[in-house]
Amino acid sequence: MRHAFQIFVTLGVFGPFLLGIADSSFLFLPFGNDLLVAVLIARSHRLAWEYVPMAALGSMVGILLLDLVSRTGGEVGLERLTNRKRLQDLKRKVDQDAGYAVAIACLAPPPFPFTPVIAAASAFQYPRGKLLSIAFAARIARFSIVAALAIAFGPEILSITRTSAFFWTMIGFLALCVIGSVLSVGGWVQRGPKGKSG
Repeated sequence: MRHAFQIFVTLGVFGPFLLGIADSSFLFLPFGNDLLVAVLIARSHRLAWEYVPMAALGSMVGILLLDLVSRTGGEVGLERLTNRKRLQDLKRKVDQDAGYAVAIACLAPPPFPFTPVIAAASAFQYPRGKLLSIAFAARIARFSIVAALAIAFGPEILSITRTSAFFWTMIGFLALCVIGSVLSVGGWVQRGPKGKSG
């Protein structure tokens, strides 16, 4: 885990960009990019203005990938991602104010249902330009907050990352991400009318 994380650290500004793509598309990586951005900025405050937009841009690319699949699959494809009751709730929210829901999804930490909200907005044909613009602005805000915290508490953040408790927490986090990613990707590639009869 430490070596995997170090790879993203050594990639510099491209680390948050690449992890942002993975985190905002089909993989399950809660707090992954937030943690990477925090560590990078804690190590070098002056590069915050590069890390924040690159993390947001990577997230926007991931959202675009999710949008392309969800928009093509429409409501039928969305039924594979979530149950019928949640689908109806999402549809009602998208009909009322999808932009607000997308902004909250991009700002809020887990367990807020980020992927279902973005997928629902796309499946119900919310304009792609608006979706990406709102998502980018919200991610800029989120990573700016992370950057401010990293600048304020940089030494403390770095000292925590060197502890054995952090190491084992990251091992558990990695296991959770692998399981969540397998379930997430599996739900997208699975064939059949799952969710139609629920």
